Amino acid sequence: MNDLSIHAKRDAALRTPTDLGANATTDIGAALTGVLADMFALYLKTKNFHWHMSGPHFRDYHLMLDEQGEQIFATTDALAERVRKVGGTTLRSIGHIGRLQRLPDNDADYVTPQDMLAELADDNRRLTGFLRAAHAVCEEHNDVASTSLIEVWIDDAERRSWFLYETTRQPR
Repeated sequence: MNDLSIHAKRDAALRTPTDLGANATTDIGAALTGVLADMFALYLKTKNFHWHMSGPHFRDYHLMLDEQGEQIFATTDALAERVRKVGGTTLRSIGHIGRLQRLPDNDADYVTPQDMLAELADDNRRLTGFLRAAHAVCEEHNDVASTSLIEVWIDDAERRSWFLYETTRQPR
């Protein structure tokens, strides 16, 4: 059996009936899977900084990042399931995430608390842009369920950005 027939069999076995059409399935699946890769990257970076936080505001920052990490992680299942509901397939491995993610990792041995918070604020703002782009794709295909979910995730990312920004502001 050649690779083409193997892929055709796999695709047929995983196909979910939808009224959105093949182009919508492809476009929406790709847009949401890209966002999903970024969500996983942001989740792991948030947890990395949560685990490696230090300093006089440790407790407050540690708890805030834990809360934000839980919120980010909670979106991953809904995102992946949405891709499947519209007839697509989604992430399969950490390697797949690495190939698709647009948010950079941070593997530094030490990052100051202020730099952690500023980097996460920037990442959440970038994620908001990725979500807006995915929203446009879903809107183009009249996928109101995905656009509705994305609108909530945009609000969540904006809230995280706001909180992170406010924690880095210097008193006046």
